[in-house]
Amino acid sequence: MARWTIDPDHTVAAFVVRHMMLASVRGQFNGVRGTICFDPADVAATRLEVTIGVPGIYTGIAKRDEHLRSLDFFAAAEHGVMTFRSTNVEARGGRRMAVAGELTIRGVTRPVTLDAEYCGPVKDPFEEGESIGFTATTTINRDDFGVSWNVEMDGGVMVGREVSVFLDGEADRAGEEGVGGE
Repeated sequence: MARWTIDPDHTVAAFVVRHMMLASVRGQFNGVRGTICFDPADVAATRLEVTIGVPGIYTGIAKRDEHLRSLDFFAAAEHGVMTFRSTNVEARGGRRMAVAGELTIRGVTRPVTLDAEYCGPVKDPFEEGESIGFTATTTINRDDFGVSWNVEMDGGVMVGREVSVFLDGEADRAGEEGVGGE
């Protein structure tokens, strides 16, 4: 089984959440890192571990980003990373798969299933080696992870509880599983 290292320069974890029950706020986390053990011929044997740097949150509004890093939301000083570790992968036909695993945010771990798809592998035209691409989506309830700050309003809340999560990126072949410290 090939071992792949997530390329943090070409990978992002993004989110969308409702604001005042009117509009969607979009943001992203840079600094996504991790390892994927993956073989297109045996998708169900895939394993992955991903870490996402919380301080790298970016919504385009500095004041909002500071609030999101605070104790009201992600508590970035105390919980500097979020993690996802796969527990089971189910092939869904073609290049699609369901990746079940454990997501940890603010020290709270809950089961989550990602709807995922891979691209490649392809030979990197600028360096020796191969790369794969991947996308994954899920929806979580932020309250389940202790990210619960809110303000009640007529007809709803200031910040929606459901958050759509998107991972999009690339990983570079790092060798075979069992080689190089694995």
